[in-house]
Amino acid sequence: MKTPVNTREKVGLSPRDRILAAASDLFYTKGIRAVSVDEIAEVAQTNKMTLYRHFQSKDLLIAEYVRALAEEADAVWPELARDHPSDPTAQLKAWVDFIAEKLGGPGARGCAVANAAVEIPEKDHPARTIIEAHKTHQRENLAQVCRAAGLDDSEQLADELFLLAEGARINLQSVGACGPGARFRDMALALVDTRSRGSRKTNASEPIPL
Repeated sequence: MKTPVNTREKVGLSPRDRILAAASDLFYTKGIRAVSVDEIAEVAQTNKMTLYRHFQSKDLLIAEYVRALAEEADAVWPELARDHPSDPTAQLKAWVDFIAEKLGGPGARGCAVANAAVEIPEKDHPARTIIEAHKTHQRENLAQVCRAAGLDDSEQLADELFLLAEGARINLQSVGACGPGARFRDMALALVDTRSRGSRKTNASEPIPL
Protein backbone atom coordinates (compact mmCIF):
# COMPACT_ATOMS: atom_id res chain seq x y z
CA MET A 1 0.00 0.00 0.00
CA LYS A 2 1.20 3.46 -0.81
CA THR A 3 2.43 5.54 2.11
CA PRO A 4 2.80 9.24 1.18
CA VAL A 5 6.26 10.73 1.77
CA ASN A 6 6.43 14.17 3.33
CA THR A 7 8.30 16.67 1.17
CA ARG A 8 10.64 17.48 4.06
CA GLU A 9 11.77 13.84 4.10
CA LYS A 10 13.13 14.21 0.55
CA VAL A 11 16.05 16.29 1.83
CA GLY A 12 19.26 14.36 1.31
CA LEU A 13 17.91 12.16 -1.46
CA SER A 14 19.60 11.99 -4.85
CA PRO A 15 17.91 13.97 -7.66
CA ARG A 16 16.51 10.75 -9.13
CA ASP A 17 15.08 9.62 -5.80
CA ARG A 18 13.64 13.09 -5.14
CA ILE A 19 11.89 13.01 -8.49
CA LEU A 20 10.49 9.54 -7.87
CA ALA A 21 9.38 10.46 -4.34
CA ALA A 22 7.68 13.63 -5.57
CA ALA A 23 5.97 11.78 -8.42
CA SER A 24 4.85 9.07 -6.02
CA ASP A 25 3.21 11.57 -3.67
CA LEU A 26 1.55 13.52 -6.46
CA PHE A 27 0.37 10.51 -8.46
CA TYR A 28 -1.24 8.99 -5.39
CA THR A 29 -2.91 12.12 -4.03
CA LYS A 30 -3.94 13.78 -7.30
CA GLY A 31 -3.98 11.02 -9.90
CA ILE A 32 -1.47 10.13 -12.58
CA ARG A 33 -3.12 11.95 -15.45
CA ALA A 34 -3.73 15.13 -13.45
CA VAL A 35 -0.06 15.67 -12.58
CA SER A 36 2.29 17.39 -15.02
CA VAL A 37 6.02 16.92 -15.41
CA ASP A 38 6.47 20.58 -14.46
CA GLU A 39 4.68 20.01 -11.15
CA ILE A 40 6.78 16.94 -10.37
CA ALA A 41 9.99 18.84 -11.08
CA GLU A 42 8.90 21.73 -8.88
CA VAL A 43 8.01 19.52 -5.91
CA ALA A 44 11.27 17.59 -6.39
CA GLN A 45 13.14 20.90 -6.29
CA THR A 46 14.73 20.29 -9.67
CA ASN A 47 13.95 21.03 -13.33
CA LYS A 48 12.50 19.22 -16.35
CA MET A 49 15.92 18.74 -17.92
CA THR A 50 17.13 16.81 -14.88
CA LEU A 51 13.90 14.87 -14.72
CA TYR A 52 14.19 13.75 -18.34
CA ARG A 53 17.84 12.87 -17.81
CA HIS A 54 16.76 10.25 -15.27
CA PHE A 55 13.41 9.31 -16.84
CA GLN A 56 13.16 9.68 -20.60
CA SER A 57 9.39 10.22 -20.49
CA LYS A 58 6.52 10.63 -18.05
CA ASP A 59 5.34 7.14 -19.01
CA LEU A 60 8.67 5.63 -17.94
CA LEU A 61 8.48 7.60 -14.68
CA ILE A 62 4.99 6.16 -14.12
CA ALA A 63 6.34 2.65 -14.78
CA GLU A 64 9.11 3.16 -12.23
CA TYR A 65 6.53 4.47 -9.74
CA VAL A 66 4.42 1.34 -10.18
CA ARG A 67 7.48 -0.92 -9.96
CA ALA A 68 8.44 0.67 -6.63
CA LEU A 69 4.90 0.15 -5.33
CA ALA A 70 5.01 -3.51 -6.32
CA GLU A 71 8.34 -4.03 -4.56
CA GLU A 72 7.00 -2.34 -1.43
CA ALA A 73 3.92 -4.56 -1.39
CA ASP A 74 5.89 -7.74 -2.09
CA ALA A 75 8.19 -7.02 0.85
CA VAL A 76 5.27 -7.56 3.23
CA TRP A 77 5.18 -11.33 2.67
CA PRO A 78 8.74 -12.10 3.88
CA GLU A 79 8.05 -9.93 6.93
CA LEU A 80 4.92 -11.94 7.74
CA ALA A 81 6.88 -15.19 7.35
CA ARG A 82 9.58 -13.92 9.73
CA ASP A 83 7.01 -12.76 12.27
CA HIS A 84 5.07 -16.04 12.14
CA PRO A 85 7.56 -18.77 11.20
CA SER A 86 6.07 -22.16 10.28
CA ASP A 87 2.54 -20.84 10.84
CA PRO A 88 0.92 -19.98 7.49
CA THR A 89 -2.51 -19.49 9.06
CA ALA A 90 -1.08 -16.82 11.35
CA GLN A 91 0.68 -15.27 8.34
CA LEU A 92 -2.64 -15.11 6.49
CA LYS A 93 -4.43 -13.49 9.42
CA ALA A 94 -1.56 -11.04 9.83
CA TRP A 95 -1.95 -10.10 6.16
CA VAL A 96 -5.63 -9.42 6.80
CA ASP A 97 -4.69 -7.18 9.74
CA PHE A 98 -2.10 -5.39 7.60
CA ILE A 99 -4.60 -4.66 4.82
CA ALA A 100 -7.27 -3.58 7.31
CA GLU A 101 -4.86 -1.15 8.98
CA LYS A 102 -3.83 0.39 5.66
CA LEU A 103 -7.44 0.74 4.50
CA GLY A 104 -8.21 3.30 7.15
CA GLY A 105 -4.84 5.00 7.36
CA PRO A 106 -4.38 8.76 7.08
CA GLY A 107 -4.52 9.97 3.50
CA ALA A 108 -5.51 6.53 2.23
CA ARG A 109 -6.90 6.55 -1.30
CA GLY A 110 -7.09 2.83 -1.86
CA CYS A 111 -4.53 0.68 -3.62
CA ALA A 112 -2.11 2.83 -5.61
CA VAL A 113 -1.48 0.04 -8.11
CA ALA A 114 -5.20 -0.50 -8.69
CA ASN A 115 -5.64 3.27 -9.08
CA ALA A 116 -2.89 3.26 -11.68
CA ALA A 117 -4.60 0.40 -13.52
CA VAL A 118 -7.79 2.45 -13.83
CA GLU A 119 -5.88 5.41 -15.26
CA ILE A 120 -3.74 3.31 -17.59
CA PRO A 121 -5.94 1.00 -19.68
CA GLU A 122 -3.51 0.97 -22.62
CA LYS A 123 -1.96 -2.48 -22.93
CA ASP A 124 1.18 -1.07 -24.54
CA HIS A 125 1.91 1.35 -21.70
CA PRO A 126 5.20 0.40 -19.95
CA ALA A 127 3.48 0.36 -16.56
CA ARG A 128 0.65 -1.94 -17.63
CA THR A 129 2.63 -5.18 -17.67
CA ILE A 130 4.06 -4.33 -14.24
CA ILE A 131 0.56 -3.75 -12.86
CA GLU A 132 -0.83 -7.01 -14.24
CA ALA A 133 2.18 -9.05 -13.12
CA HIS A 134 2.04 -7.56 -9.63
CA LYS A 135 -1.67 -8.22 -9.12
CA THR A 136 -1.28 -11.78 -10.42
CA HIS A 137 1.68 -12.31 -8.10
CA GLN A 138 -0.20 -10.92 -5.10
CA ARG A 139 -3.09 -13.32 -5.68
CA GLU A 140 -0.63 -16.22 -6.01
CA ASN A 141 1.06 -15.23 -2.74
CA LEU A 142 -2.32 -15.51 -1.05
CA ALA A 143 -3.00 -18.88 -2.66
CA GLN A 144 0.41 -20.18 -1.62
CA VAL A 145 -0.20 -19.26 2.03
CA CYS A 146 -3.72 -20.74 1.92
CA ARG A 147 -2.33 -23.99 0.49
CA ALA A 148 0.46 -24.10 3.04
CA ALA A 149 -2.11 -23.67 5.82
CA GLY A 150 -4.09 -26.62 4.47
CA LEU A 151 -7.25 -24.55 4.25
CA ASP A 152 -10.28 -25.98 2.48
CA ASP A 153 -10.71 -24.82 -1.16
CA SER A 154 -7.51 -22.82 -0.88
CA GLU A 155 -7.57 -21.53 -4.47
CA GLN A 156 -11.12 -20.23 -4.14
CA LEU A 157 -10.34 -18.76 -0.72
CA ALA A 158 -7.39 -16.88 -2.22
CA ASP A 159 -9.68 -15.48 -4.92
CA GLU A 160 -12.29 -14.46 -2.34
CA LEU A 161 -9.77 -12.73 -0.06
CA PHE A 162 -8.09 -10.99 -2.98
CA LEU A 163 -11.37 -9.68 -4.38
CA LEU A 164 -12.60 -8.71 -0.91
CA ALA A 165 -9.49 -6.59 -0.35
CA GLU A 166 -9.75 -5.00 -3.80
CA GLY A 167 -13.43 -4.24 -3.29
CA ALA A 168 -12.93 -2.84 0.21
CA ARG A 169 -10.37 -0.35 -1.09
CA ILE A 170 -12.79 0.92 -3.73
CA ASN A 171 -15.78 0.96 -1.37
CA LEU A 172 -13.96 3.00 1.27
CA GLN A 173 -13.08 5.57 -1.38
CA SER A 174 -16.68 5.67 -2.60
CA VAL A 175 -18.67 5.87 0.64
CA GLY A 176 -16.12 6.01 3.45
CA ALA A 177 -16.20 4.17 6.77
CA CYS A 178 -19.99 3.88 6.71
CA GLY A 179 -19.83 1.28 3.92
CA PRO A 180 -19.15 -2.47 4.02
CA GLY A 181 -15.50 -1.90 3.12
CA ALA A 182 -14.90 -0.93 6.74
CA ARG A 183 -15.84 -4.49 7.72
CA PHE A 184 -13.06 -6.03 5.62
CA ARG A 185 -11.16 -7.47 8.57
CA ASP A 186 -14.15 -9.22 10.15
CA MET A 187 -15.37 -10.54 6.80
CA ALA A 188 -11.92 -11.79 5.74
CA LEU A 189 -11.21 -13.50 9.06
CA ALA A 190 -14.65 -15.14 8.94
CA LEU A 191 -13.76 -16.61 5.54
CA VAL A 192 -10.46 -17.96 6.87
CA ASP A 193 -12.17 -19.39 9.96
CA THR A 194 -14.84 -21.12 7.87
CA ARG A 195 -12.22 -22.76 5.66
CA SER A 196 -10.21 -23.74 8.73
CA ARG A 197 -13.22 -25.53 10.24
CA GLY A 198 -13.93 -27.23 6.92
CA SER A 199 -10.34 -28.40 6.68
CA ARG A 200 -10.38 -29.80 10.22
CA LYS A 201 -13.68 -31.57 9.57
CA THR A 202 -12.32 -33.15 6.38
CA ASN A 203 -9.15 -34.27 8.08
CA ALA A 204 -11.09 -35.73 10.99
CA SER A 205 -13.21 -37.85 8.63
CA GLU A 206 -10.20 -39.38 6.93
CA PRO A 207 -9.27 -42.94 8.03
CA ILE A 208 -6.34 -43.15 10.40
CA PRO A 209 -3.46 -45.12 8.78
CA LEU A 210 -2.68 -48.40 10.55
